Amino acid sequence: MTKVRILATTVAAAAGLTLASAWADDMSQAKSDQPVTDSYLTTEVKAELALDKATNSEDIHVTTKDGVVQLNGTVGTVTEKLQAAADARRVKGVVDVHNDLGLSKMKSP
Repeated sequence: MTKVRILATTVAAAAGLTLASAWADDMSQAKSDQPVTDSYLTTEVKAELALDKATNSEDIHVTTKDGVVQLNGTVGTVTEKLQAAADARRVKGVVDVHNDLGLSKMKSP
C-alpha cells in the first residue's frame, strides 16, 4: 500500500509540474501576443513614478482605462507635474495620459 501512495504522489507531482510548465509557457506567449492590460499599465506607471527622483509618487494616484492613464493627486511644482506625465508616457502600451495633477499649496512656516 505504501508503494501505491508513493507512486500516486510521484505521478501527481509530475502532472503538477507539467501543468505549471505549460501555464508558464502560455504566460510568456501572452506577454508578447496579447494586448497589455490596464492593471499592468497602472503598475508599470506607478513603478516608473517611484523610480523617478524628480517626482513625489506618494501623492500621485494612477488609474488606467483602455490604455489611457489618468494621473490625479497633488505635486509640488509644475515641473513635477510635467515630469509625471512624461514618466507615464514612457511606459510601453500607454495610449494617452490625462494629467489632472494639482499643485499643492505651500505651507507657511
